[in-house]
Amino acid sequence: MFSLLVGAAALAQGVKYTVDIEAPRAMRELLDENLDLVRWRGNARLDIDQLQRLVKAAPEQARTLIATEGYYNPKISAGLDTSGATPVARIIVDPGVPVTVGDVEIVLDGFPVSGEDAGSYDKSELRESWDLPVGERFRQADWEAAKRNLVRRAIARRYPRAQITESTAIVDPEVNRALLRVVLDSGPEVRIGQLRIEGLQRYSPSIINNLNPIEPGDVYDEAAMQAFQARLQDTGYFSSVQVSTDNTRALNEDIESMTEEQKATPTPPPEPLVTMPLLVRVTENKQKNLSVGVGVSSNTGARAQVAYDDLSIYGLRMKSNILAETKRQSARADFFFPTKPKGYNDSFGAAFERNDIEGEVRAVSTVAARRAWGDPLHERSISLEYLYEQRKVGDAEAVRSQSLPFTYNFTKRELDDLLLPTKGYALNAQLAAAVLPLLTDERFIRLSTRYINYRPIGASGTLVLRAEAGALGSRSKVGVPATFLFRAGGDQSVRGYGYQELGVREGDAIVGGRYLLTGSVEYQYWFKPPWGIAVFYDAGNAADRIKDLKPESGFGVGARWRSPVGPINVDIAYGQAVKKARLHFSLGFTF
Repeated sequence: MFSLLVGAAALAQGVKYTVDIEAPRAMRELLDENLDLVRWRGNARLDIDQLQRLVKAAPEQARTLIATEGYYNPKISAGLDTSGATPVARIIVDPGVPVTVGDVEIVLDGFPVSGEDAGSYDKSELRESWDLPVGERFRQADWEAAKRNLVRRAIARRYPRAQITESTAIVDPEVNRALLRVVLDSGPEVRIGQLRIEGLQRYSPSIINNLNPIEPGDVYDEAAMQAFQARLQDTGYFSSVQVSTDNTRALNEDIESMTEEQKATPTPPPEPLVTMPLLVRVTENKQKNLSVGVGVSSNTGARAQVAYDDLSIYGLRMKSNILAETKRQSARADFFFPTKPKGYNDSFGAAFERNDIEGEVRAVSTVAARRAWGDPLHERSISLEYLYEQRKVGDAEAVRSQSLPFTYNFTKRELDDLLLPTKGYALNAQLAAAVLPLLTDERFIRLSTRYINYRPIGASGTLVLRAEAGALGSRSKVGVPATFLFRAGGDQSVRGYGYQELGVREGDAIVGGRYLLTGSVEYQYWFKPPWGIAVFYDAGNAADRIKDLKPESGFGVGARWRSPVGPINVDIAYGQAVKKARLHFSLGFTF
């Protein structure tokens, strides 16, 4: 028990008084927010007689409020102390022993007792998931929330019209026990009917039809509809999507089909099974969109970018981009087919990219076809790509190479939050192979993998572990496009070094190697979320032979901000091999 002096002097007119409430913290806050005695402070028309009546009424009002917290036998005293210059209304509360739940009876009307899905509505199972179990303190707010959650679980699948038809809570203050009874009526079982689409004007209905996993005759399933809605939202064709059953249309059709005599007849009991159309309401995005941006990267320097998207070019979606950076310039255009019924996303495109990094200049042209599938937690893709590269190191003559690799890419994410992760891991693995002597100067197999792990440390800390490895197998390094070789260094690699600064020395330049191995350990402390600080240690390198993989290390400190678009990182890292510090900044993580 402790006390808090609540309030201050009233206004210039009326009785000036303060209120002193002695009660447990949560109860004190409840009384402070709801007692008339507290709310009337400062009223210019309040006189001493009215104040005394408020003090006299306070115990009964407090008793009613405290009962909502589960205390039905409190000891409450109230008095007005006028001995000082300012009267003090003092309330002392001893809540006593709380009322606890003694028994819970859940009656299920209309739900199946056997057969398919009967167990989903079994009395014992629902009782186990009931949010206000036996032994818990009986609070009014918890009682109402438990009933809402019971209905929410029931309507999630098969019975969306389920409702509570009776609920009673019998409280016995003598033994401090509450007996709860809830009657839940299933309503009719609902099956899904035909798909209806509203708001679609510019784009093909196949965009929606191909992504619909729900067949006519399927049982109502809220989770399935939410998944369908998320898939439609992710297509980029729509600014808003709503998937639901068309209850209003079904009801109107029933009414229109009735005769006047039927309308005048008392309503019979509801049918045990009804069919409702599946309704998809969409608001389309603009077909064409142009965006321009400028920025700077601690990896590749100053940046200017122009992106142009068109959502309907002969039924395909086009995404294009032109990027100009200090060390890199690129242009790319991709065309995407509507997602297939089995979830496949097919695309094709072409790109050109030029890089000038650490004395090596590469110009790469590609044409590729790709198929991707899965969800954000498990992504997979395969691609076939023709690549033509021109590579120049220092003053040497340019070397040209070509390749036709087939690539399989796999990403798995087990994270508590895909945008701002604090727990879990993400894993990416890629296998590329150019094994046929077709449009390929040197056959090769390339394997690479990346891993990041988040581990909570205490209430305010996060340990981040990161690793990357890669290997290239070929008879000769000559003829393999440098794009498929490995380098290290930069914001998402070994901090303290420039972008792709670590690799194989060739004259005065740094070029890619056959093998890569990097690792990082970082501790983040969130002193005032979303703000935090970090300390880290990175190490790694790239080489042409495994025995030459001598790690170069970097370490430093950084600032962290969990922004609405992802984590923003600003780091100062010292590269031990180059004996100097470097500034790094990045947004989120790359896979």
